[in-house]
Amino acid sequence: MRRRAWLLGAMLPAGLSHRALGNEIRPRPLGFPADFGAHPNARTEWWYATGAVETEDLQKFGFQVTFFRSRTDVPRDHPSRFAAKQIVFAHAAVTDLAGKRLRHDQRVARAGFDVADALEGDTRVLLRDWRFWREGRPDRSLYHARLRSDNAGFAFEFVLAATQPLLLQGEGGYSRKGPDPAHASHYYSEPQLQVSGSLALDGIARAVRGMAWLDHEWSDAYLAADAVGWDWIGMNLFDGSALTAFRMRRRDGSALWAGGSYRGPGQAVRNFGVDEVRFTPGRTWRSATSQALYPVEWAIDVPAGHFRVRALLDAQEIDSRASTGAIYWEGLSEVLDAQDRVVGRGYLEMTGYAAPLRM
Repeated sequence: MRRRAWLLGAMLPAGLSHRALGNEIRPRPLGFPADFGAHPNARTEWWYATGAVETEDLQKFGFQVTFFRSRTDVPRDHPSRFAAKQIVFAHAAVTDLAGKRLRHDQRVARAGFDVADALEGDTRVLLRDWRFWREGRPDRSLYHARLRSDNAGFAFEFVLAATQPLLLQGEGGYSRKGPDPAHASHYYSEPQLQVSGSLALDGIARAVRGMAWLDHEWSDAYLAADAVGWDWIGMNLFDGSALTAFRMRRRDGSALWAGGSYRGPGQAVRNFGVDEVRFTPGRTWRSATSQALYPVEWAIDVPAGHFRVRALLDAQEIDSRASTGAIYWEGLSEVLDAQDRVVGRGYLEMTGYAAPLRM
């Protein structure tokens, strides 16, 4: 337990007790393939892939796989190979709509010894036998996700193929997260990824196809002191559009900061200003595990229009206290337009409802 507590400490926010390495996060042009890879001087980083897939007989599933990298306070030039300079975490989940069940698992290890790593230069992250990597030209990315969870009874091996250019969030990939410019991330997305591969539940494998979304972010200071968490959506619309919206949330439920983007097929991205995004909660669901009350339906107003987002399964809470130390809601959802037509699918994420998030 002491070892786990020490590992979780690596995810806490940078403060007076942390050794400063300088501000890694500032407006700059992103360069690829280098920025596909890890940024070990940044405090926290994650590669986050979510998607909706279906079998040949039209059974529908959602999936999530996220690899986190966290820099500790151990100097990078520390001579010991056993020094835990970087910690790697991973979460994976499968939403079974027909079975009305969320399966999820988590892992954590110090980087090194071919056990866990997040490599520079391109997307190559691993944690034991869980792996996520990229190949191909920057404008023709092929991502590979491979993992197996005996504890949760699922496994998948997917190829995620880019169909659109990279989407740089914020100011050319510099995404503000609060009034202080220090609270920011470098952030790009790859929406409308075509998914193919296999999904196994309880040892029964089946071929699946679908669409996915990838986010890659790295940051030194993500949450302002008066923010307790965030609400976020990443939606692949059926017409090929991509919709992102987020808000950083205060304890009283009000928005401290907000942002997002919309890109229509073949169009330039339209990034949203802090005053152009409004989240209005609707129907709620209470977790029997954490007692957190989550809005599982939202009205979201952005310059691209009025949308409604609703969870396809209420019970999609993830307890990651054994790795990153948080409980959060992450789930397959659908998006409806102003005429109440279903126009896309994607993922809704809500953090800081069970307890304020520290990051």
